[in-house]
Amino acid sequence: MTQLNELPFQTLQFYATAPYACSYLPGREARSQVATPSHLVRSDSYSALVAQGFRRSGMFTYRPYCDGCHACIALRVLASKFKPDRSQRRARARHQHLQARVLQPSFDAEHYQLYLRYQTGRHSGEQYTQFLLQSRVNSRLVEFREADTLATPGRLVMVCILDVLDDGLSAVYTFYDPAPGCNLGTYAILWQIEQARALGLSHVYLGYWIQESRKMRYKARFVPHEILVNGHWQTMEIRT
Repeated sequence: MTQLNELPFQTLQFYATAPYACSYLPGREARSQVATPSHLVRSDSYSALVAQGFRRSGMFTYRPYCDGCHACIALRVLASKFKPDRSQRRARARHQHLQARVLQPSFDAEHYQLYLRYQTGRHSGEQYTQFLLQSRVNSRLVEFREADTLATPGRLVMVCILDVLDDGLSAVYTFYDPAPGCNLGTYAILWQIEQARALGLSHVYLGYWIQESRKMRYKARFVPHEILVNGHWQTMEIRT
């Protein structure tokens, strides 16, 4: 058990998990540091935790705590200074017709079916609810649809789960129609950056950037951004 005295609350405690197989780097073991009790992680303390590199999965708030490995680096985009590159502008132009609707997180069968297509059926409905829809903080579910046809809702193509923090938005999870070449994931981040600007928030937290993981490298393309190094946010433009 580890106490984080530098954080502005004393009632939370922090436990390290047992080692488990790393999801991102084959052949490595990972550990997490988890904030407990989870019912005390509310919006104010959660904002402070995210600023120290924590993430949320359902009711669990955690950060990497691996033995001898520091590959996972927290990254946040500077929303007000962000300028899209050419490929990001193409993604925005391709999908800007989508209609976004902001909702409270709750189970919806249509959302779940899209999630299953995105995940190719690897997770159960119980896990979907537990890790994406349960939250004690200020969370939102955003669905993106094709334009409505008369009174019929347009086709659902993407769902984002995000948290609203004191200083920004935290991208929790996004799933979408897995059609090749759609760039929906890029568009989701562009939309969140625009929302942060509209709300007067400084940052969009994208979770962990891992240079050695191909599927995590895309986060570095959103510049300018900051990475968390030894507890301090540093501006760095990492191009991949």
